Amino acid sequence: MNVSHASVHPLEDPPTTDGGNNNNNAPRVRMKDIQGMPGTKGGLALRIFQFFFAAAALAVMAATSDFPSVTAFCYLVAAAGLQCLWSLTLAIVDIYALLVMRSLQNYQVVSLFAVGDGITSTLTFAAACASAGIRVLIDNDLDSCSQNHCVQFETATAMAFISWFTALPSFLLNFWSLASR
Repeated sequence: MNVSHASVHPLEDPPTTDGGNNNNNAPRVRMKDIQGMPGTKGGLALRIFQFFFAAAALAVMAATSDFPSVTAFCYLVAAAGLQCLWSLTLAIVDIYALLVMRSLQNYQVVSLFAVGDGITSTLTFAAACASAGIRVLIDNDLDSCSQNHCVQFETATAMAFISWFTALPSFLLNFWSLASR
């Protein structure tokens, strides 16, 4: 009896590149940048708006002759100046990142942005609240708006609040990015 026997020729498995792990330790990759984060067009737009409104608050308040007599107004000028410098610096960094097509989703960079945004937005908000309180005191309680620059104080305070409204998304997005790692 001449019967053919099936023969099995084993094939070798191709070698794995991860050393036998099942990719549990593979780094997570962000699929795309969320607009508003550092290095995106949305982030650049937020920085430009932050700078513009902080500069407007600074210019309007500094144009009045009697702002140095009230500490809250001096605080608003200092906070708006710091917000201007911070926003302008980060806008330049965002422009550079967009031109060279580089992602700014590095842990250290995002940490720096989050801390800086948190500090400057808190200072801007506190200064705007303090200035709003003094403005209400001058107008409603002391009833001496005719002797002061109430319209300029109100305009500068409003610009500071708008600057804070544009700084808050930057801080929240950076903080969320850090928390999601």
